[in-house]
Amino acid sequence: MTFALTLKELLLLFFNVSLTVTGQLLLKQGMLKVGRIESLSGAFPKLIHAFLNPFVIGGISVYGVTTVIWLVILSRIKLSIAYPMISLGYVLAIFFSWLFFKESVPNLRIVGAIVICVGVYLVARGG
Repeated sequence: MTFALTLKELLLLFFNVSLTVTGQLLLKQGMLKVGRIESLSGAFPKLIHAFLNPFVIGGISVYGVTTVIWLVILSRIKLSIAYPMISLGYVLAIFFSWLFFKESVPNLRIVGAIVICVGVYLVARGG
């Protein structure tokens, strides 16, 4: 069995996934500064505050960059292969949430992350 993706394509996908997770980390950090949105009626002022937060602005900006990279990826790789690769972001998000935000990671979540990695490997190997 041969890999369906070149090393360059795999690196491009991993770079995109890494940036996407970075965007999520920035958004989370920004919302930690803004605070919890308790109700729909109180959401508007909090969201205005969020959109003025540098971390949220950074996260949204990173998402803009990842969108451009994603267009490059879609021009080169089958969607049925590329899109499942995004699920690696779940694995990275679990790790970095634990590392940076001290979130607990139960064993079942770790097993789920391993299953995702196996699935991504199988998708990458398939033609």
